[in-house]
Amino acid sequence: MKIDNTNKKIILILAIICIYGVFLFKLVSAVDPGGPDSLNITSNTTKPAVGVATVNISGGYIASINLSATIQDIRWKGFVGYVTGKFTLQDGAGATLYDWSLSSITGRVYTTRNSSTLNWANINCSNITILNQENNDMAHTNPNDNLNMTFNTTAGATHNSFYAGTRLITADSCPTLNTYVNNVTQDTSFQEIALFEGTSIVYATIINQNQVGYNGLPFDFQMIVPENGASGFAGATAYYLYVEIS
Repeated sequence: MKIDNTNKKIILILAIICIYGVFLFKLVSAVDPGGPDSLNITSNTTKPAVGVATVNISGGYIASINLSATIQDIRWKGFVGYVTGKFTLQDGAGATLYDWSLSSITGRVYTTRNSSTLNWANINCSNITILNQENNDMAHTNPNDNLNMTFNTTAGATHNSFYAGTRLITADSCPTLNTYVNNVTQDTSFQEIALFEGTSIVYATIINQNQVGYNGLPFDFQMIVPENGASGFAGATAYYLYVEIS
């Protein structure tokens, strides 16, 4: 069948539209996690100091004493909270063409010590070698609470599969932990996964909207991150937050 010039032009235009549509779809579906529009710290609390205990026995006696102590671990700190958001179409100046409100929030919250822009196309699971490097960088020399002890790196580690940007993180493939619910250990919700990009660990937690959290109150996410464990360190290490809503 002979195709005239007009039909050729139509076919060419349709082909261009299809190619552009595929390209646009990839741009839309490959949105990397981004920084939150706002961050409000509504509380910042720590374990109160316990007063000194007193022993008062008569001279000539020997007291047999059993002591128990719960010590606040200053080599770790935690972030808990809520995530709200929407889908939007905005231009480069921030003007909105249209918004979609979300009846429920799913996705991930990420945090890292790296202040530079992450290359999400290269993100992957951490491993024992990377966790040990973070132990060295953060002076986590105590084997009782270092990263290898805190994150489960064995075949029994369990977490859901998810996408970090365009990268598929398959289920049960990364070092992981579960923060507590109602002051009790558990292995179902509030999964935290140790990822890695470039020279930086990236901690990811899967959003569980309005889930009962560590203290019996509802939260959307919970996570813990290491603080500098060097003896005499009195400062605070900044972490940078990203949010991915799906």
